[in-house]
Amino acid sequence: MSEPVLPAYRSGSLGDVLAGIGSHLGLPGCREDALDLPDGKRWVVLLVDGLGWQQTRAAMARTPFLAGAIGHARAITSGVPSTTATSLTSLGTGLSPGQHGIAGYTFRNPHTHKIFSPLTWDPTTDPLAIQPMPTIFERAKAEGVAVTSVLPARFEGSGLTAVALRGGAFEGVVDEHDDDARLAQVLRAATAGEMTMVYVYERMLDHVGHGRGTASGQWVDELVRIDAFADALREQLPDDVRLVVTGDHGMIDVPADHRLIMEDEPELMAGVDLIGGEARLRQLYTSKPDSVAARWTDRLGSLAWVRTRDEAHAEGWFGKLAPRVADHFGDVLVAMRDDWAVLTREVPGEFNLVGMHGSLTRAEMEIPLICE
Repeated sequence: MSEPVLPAYRSGSLGDVLAGIGSHLGLPGCREDALDLPDGKRWVVLLVDGLGWQQTRAAMARTPFLAGAIGHARAITSGVPSTTATSLTSLGTGLSPGQHGIAGYTFRNPHTHKIFSPLTWDPTTDPLAIQPMPTIFERAKAEGVAVTSVLPARFEGSGLTAVALRGGAFEGVVDEHDDDARLAQVLRAATAGEMTMVYVYERMLDHVGHGRGTASGQWVDELVRIDAFADALREQLPDDVRLVVTGDHGMIDVPADHRLIMEDEPELMAGVDLIGGEARLRQLYTSKPDSVAARWTDRLGSLAWVRTRDEAHAEGWFGKLAPRVADHFGDVLVAMRDDWAVLTREVPGEFNLVGMHGSLTRAEMEIPLICE
């Protein structure tokens, strides 16, 4: 049986990107550049949601900018789970999931003891009550760096923006397909001072991947557009501005006959109190983790890596696990192997997805790190 791809926390993970940049800017708490980035005082980080290392390499025939950069690029890892909310918080704070506590696509809210979605965010929940650790953007702003986040306008003031990206100016993108306007926003922000840090979020590749799959022509067309945007960005940025392109996770297309439904299998539901996570990495909350884990292991066999939270922590899934956030993570974690998924009728939207992510396969965990 293959082994899961474990995150390279503090040596080659997404959480090391802004922390590495911070070391070049002299930020407190950012003493080390684990990624060996070039020196620079002005930076643009373009994060493409859903851009995995394997998918990047497979599409090189259609993406000349990425193809030209891939020879001196490298693969780094996301954290666990390999999902957007967790990854963006690791990027923004420089912390592993076990420290910041944004534990997945959905997880147990310690204040309400109900399943909680950091992407939609319950407005009654204070973001700082869930994730109070400072961000690298806050540190940079305090040291005089001109910090800007270029994000879809509707994300301004959202809970996830607050926990992962707070600090600095917000530049709202009104039309996500108007790359010329977004390019102008980035150029202004990148040249706004002697030291700048600009974060640019591109979400449409992930959106198309979920709906159509990474093998679809629509997905490749979206990546071609993003490649052209990155190329134009590098061409128009001053030479002293470093451009970093990365992703937050990869993706796997899940065929219809490789989908299990929890509610159709009573032995899988036995002892489970709450269902969190997503179809590629289910998080189960239970007072009987050992017996639940044993039943899931017996049923799924080689289709999944099944671990109790203590076992996953011991293997390095979350990094160092702070007691404050330990209960955010499932008592049992079910990470699907190959191209299988476990769905629940509690989340009917899962049944419409083609591309999925969250688990510890190479296709999901490895993301590119390109610095131009």
